[in-house]
Amino acid sequence: MNARIDHLVIAADSLEQGAAWCAAMFGVEPSGGGKHALMGTHNRVMAISSESFPDCYLEVIAIDPEAPEPGRPRWFGLDNPELRGAVRESPRLVHAVARTRHIEVLRGNLANVALDPGEVLTAQRGTAHGLLKWRITIRDDGRTECDGALPSLIEWEGQHPCAHLPFSGVALHGLVLRGVPAPAVELLGLPAVHTGPIDANHKAPLSATLESLRGPVVLDAWRPAR
Repeated sequence: MNARIDHLVIAADSLEQGAAWCAAMFGVEPSGGGKHALMGTHNRVMAISSESFPDCYLEVIAIDPEAPEPGRPRWFGLDNPELRGAVRESPRLVHAVARTRHIEVLRGNLANVALDPGEVLTAQRGTAHGLLKWRITIRDDGRTECDGALPSLIEWEGQHPCAHLPFSGVALHGLVLRGVPAPAVELLGLPAVHTGPIDANHKAPLSATLESLRGPVVLDAWRPAR
């Protein structure tokens, strides 16, 4: 296998809004998190690991109002005016990130099948348990491929966030990626992930099924208008 799902990305207008949304949706608020100086964002996180998706977490991310402008488009399309308007109403699932131990090779292989996962950049954030460091694929325009269905790639250097996240009572049990070309699906080799087309019945680029303290939850990702 080349990659595994590492985390889901929930875009929010603010971390306070995102935490309240998690409490209403799952019965628990995310904990921990920190600031991303590279992108002028900050986050809160919670564990959603399961047997099918080990070492997996949910990230609520928002533009940090106290951070300077990053001088480039932020990751996950957070600067998209349409998405900014959508998250003012409610946080939205926008993306999934997949971890790999071979980020450069896998990024190059995706580029070879006419996809643009972006360049590999180095990022970090502080935590109560030390510095988290990783490398991640980010496009120059800040967009994500396949309307967010093609996962960004991440390679952790040292500890993983799940090592210090408390049990949340929330677990990821299913993930469907739609509209990802078959060659990319084969290259990624994501276990427990289903793929399919975007059609009249399934318009969301990705859908996640989670078990929570409030029962089953299905999240359909935001998709830009055509």
